[in-house]
Parts: sequence; C-alpha cells; structure tokens
Amino acid sequence: MSSSKKTYYKGSNGKSLSEVHSTVDTTHRSTWKKLIAFLGPAYLVSVGYMDPGNWATDIAGGSKFGYTLLWVLLMSNLMAILLQSLSARLGIVRQLDLAQASRASYHPIVNFCLWILAEIAIAACDLAEVLGMAIGLKLLFGLPLVWGVTLTVLDTLLLLILQSYGMRKIEAFIIALVFIIGASFLLEMIWAKPDVGELVKGFVPSLPSNEALYIAIGIIGATVMPHNLYLHSSLVQTRRFDSSEKGIWSAIKYNVIDSAIALNLAFFVNSAILILAASTFFRAGMYAVSDIQDSYKFLAPMLGTDWASILFGVALVAAGQSSTITGTLAGQVVMEGYLNLRIAPWLRRLVTRLIAITPAYLVIIFYGEEKTGALLVLSQVVLSLQLGFAVIPLIHFTSDKEKMGVFVIKNWMKICAWVIATIIVSLNVKLVIQEIGTWLRSSEHPWMIWLVVIPISLATGALLLYIAFKPMLDKRRREESSIPHGTAVDLSAITSPVYKKIAVTIDFSSVDAKTIQSAVAQGGANASYLLLHVVETAGAMWYGSDIQDREAKEDQQSLENYATQLKQQGYQSEIKIGYGNPRRTIPEIVNDYEADLLVMGAHGHNWAKDLVFGTTVDTVRHRVNIPVLIVR
Repeated sequence: MSSSKKTYYKGSNGKSLSEVHSTVDTTHRSTWKKLIAFLGPAYLVSVGYMDPGNWATDIAGGSKFGYTLLWVLLMSNLMAILLQSLSARLGIVRQLDLAQASRASYHPIVNFCLWILAEIAIAACDLAEVLGMAIGLKLLFGLPLVWGVTLTVLDTLLLLILQSYGMRKIEAFIIALVFIIGASFLLEMIWAKPDVGELVKGFVPSLPSNEALYIAIGIIGATVMPHNLYLHSSLVQTRRFDSSEKGIWSAIKYNVIDSAIALNLAFFVNSAILILAASTFFRAGMYAVSDIQDSYKFLAPMLGTDWASILFGVALVAAGQSSTITGTLAGQVVMEGYLNLRIAPWLRRLVTRLIAITPAYLVIIFYGEEKTGALLVLSQVVLSLQLGFAVIPLIHFTSDKEKMGVFVIKNWMKICAWVIATIIVSLNVKLVIQEIGTWLRSSEHPWMIWLVVIPISLATGALLLYIAFKPMLDKRRREESSIPHGTAVDLSAITSPVYKKIAVTIDFSSVDAKTIQSAVAQGGANASYLLLHVVETAGAMWYGSDIQDREAKEDQQSLENYATQLKQQGYQSEIKIGYGNPRRTIPEIVNDYEADLLVMGAHGHNWAKDLVFGTTVDTVRHRVNIPVLIVR
C-alpha cells in the first residue's frame, strides 16, 4: 500500500455526479495554480452553512441570549471543518461519495431507511431555502409570502442551465453570491458597533435554559448539515488529479485548505448575524425578535440607515438562491448513491421543491406569516436530528484501514470525530426526550404519542445503534465491493456474441448511414434486419395506423428505399412503420420482432431540447431486455 505508484481509483462506472466527474484539471506544476484549481467544492458546501435556516437560529439566539451562544457557533464550525475534511478524504481516496459507500456496506433495507432520513434532511433544508427566498422577496419588493413561495418553484431549472456551462461556472456563481452575503454583513457589523468585551465572553460555553438548548441544537443542525457531508464527498471528485499516493496526499491537503477558507467565511457570516441581533435587539431589550421579517423591519431605525435593511434583504435572497443549487446537487448524490437510481435533474429538483413548499403553504395559510420564523428554526432542529446517521458511517468508512490504506485517518482525528458524534447524538437524545415529555403533558390525546411518536423514535434509535456498532461487532462481514456496480467477473470463456435478428431505428437524417453500417457490422450477412420508423405527426398521435397523411406515405417509401438497397447488397431486410409516441412504440415493435440487438441513432440534443421533447434513447433502452447499441 505504500508504493508511490499505487493507484487508488476503484473503477470507472457509477461515478458520483458523473456529468461533472473529473472535469476540472488540477495537474498544474505551479503551487498557486494547483491551489486555485482545487478551490471550489468547499464553497458550494459552505453556502449550506449560511442558508436562511442559519439566519433564523442565529437571530433567535442573539436576540434572546445576546452573545452567550457564540461558543456554539465556534464549536459547530470546528466540527464542520473536521467532518467536511473526512468527507473530502472519503471521496478523494475511494472515489465514492458517502451514499455510495453506505450502499456498498449496509443491507438494502438499512440503506433504504438511511435514504429516507437523508431525503427528510434535504427537504428540511429546502424548506428553509423556500421560506428564506420568499421572505427576502417580500422584504425587498412587498411580495406576499404565498406568492414568493410559489415563485421559488421556477428556480428548478437554474441548476440545469448552470451545469450546461461546466462545474467551474457553477462554482463561480456560488462564490459571487457568497461574496455578496459576506460584504453585506461586514457593513452591518460596522454599523452595529458590538460590545467587544461581551462578545469575547460569548465564546465561554454556557446554556442558560432549556430554550437555549433547543436553539443551540438548531444552530448545530443549521451549521453542520448532513446533506453537506454527502455533497462534499462527491464534489471533490470533480477534480482530475494524479492518482498515485503522492498525488492523493496532495489532493487531500489542498481540499483541507479549501474547506478551512470556505467554512471560516461561513463562520464569519453566522457570527455576524448573531452579533448583529445581540448588538441591536438584545441590547435594546427586544428579546422576542426571532423572525427574519422583524429583523429587517427594526434594523434600519436602530442602525440609522435604510441600507441596513436593504443589504439584509439582498443577502437573504442570495443565501436562499445559493443554497437551492447545492441542495439540488445533494439530492442527486443521495438518490443515485443509496438507490442506484438516476432521474432527470429538473424532475428531481421539482419533486424536492414541491415537498418543501407544502408545509410552507400550510403554515402560512392556517397559522399566518408570523409563524414562518418558528418553522425555520424547526427545520434546522430536524436537520440536527439527522446528523448522526451521516456522521457515524463517515467516521467508520474513513477509519477503515483495509479500504483507506495509508490514507486512513489518524487516531487523534478519530477520537475528535467520535467526540463530535457523541455530542451531537447526546444533545439530540436529550432534546427528543424533552420534547416527547412536553407533548405527553400537553396533549389531549397522549395515546397517539405512545402509538406513533414513541415507536418511531425507538426504531430510529435502534437504526442509529445498528450503524454505530455493526462494524465493531461483525468485522468478518465485509462489503462485497467498493465499486458501486460490483466486481470484475471471469472472462476466460468469453466468445463473440451472435446476433440473428437486429432492429434498426431510422429517422431519415444524416445519422441513418452510420446507424445501418453499425448494425450490419454486428450481424453480417447471416442476420436479418428490421428497419423501423415511428411517425410522430399530430394525426399519428391520435389515429395511429389509420392515418394516411403525406408524411406517413413518404416515410413508408423512404423506408422501402433503405430496405431495397440492403437487399441489393445481399442482406435480409424488412420494414415496419409505427405511429405515435416513439418511446412507447419502438419497444413494442422490437419486442414483437424478438430482436437480439437494437441499434439506435442519437443526435446529442442539448438540455433544452431534451427538456421539451424528452430523451427517446434513455427511455427505450429501459423498456427492452436486449443489448442496445447507440450510434452518434
């Protein structure tokens, strides 16, 4: 394992975020150029540490307890830097994201439960982004919250557009938004003139009340976000670097630097928000100011400038929008990693956003806009409750010497990581017991708590114990493969495939010649060929084979022309015309023909055409049970 030429890449299939995998070259000789090339992934992660959910917990903590909870922010930031560095190390060394590593290690039922919990965390994060964006739009433009929540659905295509320009463009866009947030709060801090002496005392640990514990846990959940651990282990794989031992150590070093810079910037923003609330609201005795809307309203008169409120609103919109992008990427990583299931990014984003806006709508409609602040804090507490299910597997994976080799984490890092996990889990257990006790005392129907809440809590606790102690109790049982799609198989008995019946899709374009040539190359003169084409006119969609329009007739003649040319060259060929939706009709024709191979032409549509017209190739290949050759 110590050879400098040892390669640690684990395979080329099933790559995390495959569309941007290894797209950024870091193989520069200059140290500065290499550092700049590695900078980026942690900035995408850092926006999750300064999203609108953080604002709600920071404002609540600062207005109610002054500078007292600053130590929680510092502790959370140190936790974040260590955990994100472990996440980056996992992705760099094993070329697996956290979800893929979990799928390779745990039973499918356990992975399904972990996926559900990860999705809940992402939905909670997205809820904060939805409310933050909607609140920002209301504060700046007077737009009602319900309309603002509705408008946030439209940003589902933003990531799709940015991805078409490459990973560096996404990172540049995010860094620009982070700069806007940081600059805004730097000015807010200057205007607020905090009490430096009291500020320093805020870094001494203390929890004055149970309410402070609730907000502290919310701050931890808002700062150390579970979905960021999945995302970071994937984003580091967008860098193409030397896969030798020396090259991997170099990649680990530069990603630690990237994490330290980006997360300390996030710490500055979160501290600035809490200090701003403490320097204005707590100092003025306004302990009940916990909503973002109230903060916006009171900042201008208290700081003596309208720009205080305007910059606050602008930074809020920037925070919500930047977090939206990273939440989408995290959702893609989690779904593909745990379930090996990939859906269109726009659909993935739309589903996540619709899940998030539902509770936002319900709270606004039934309880009023003034309750959105409490909903934001609750979303961050939910995030904190999910943390253990991401942190514990991450520690196990990076502590596994067999899988990590010389890159296994040192004992001091392991001890610190387990201390962090213990703190997080202990605080969460205390909070759950405290909240269930409150519900039992105040509920008119306590039997519902016993019937629903307590069994779910016990089952969740059992799952947490399972993932915590499984590697310790059963070391003999190892993952079957570290590759997402399995291990290599024996090729000693390999033979050439024989295709007797080959179906070929025709669409009368320039790619037809290559498609037919490729089909003939596979089957030769001994195979028979079915040339098929689907008429997609509006009439064909409604009337099917009964349509006799000009396009259908011309397509028939053109198809017969191809078949005649093939017969003249000694090949057996026949034709078949289908009608309607090609994604449904092509599989039906191919299956009826009992083909051994399907050859299709692809045209490299850009994202816009795929969005409008759909992707025929992808759909068809999942509806036939034979090999599919795609010609381009």
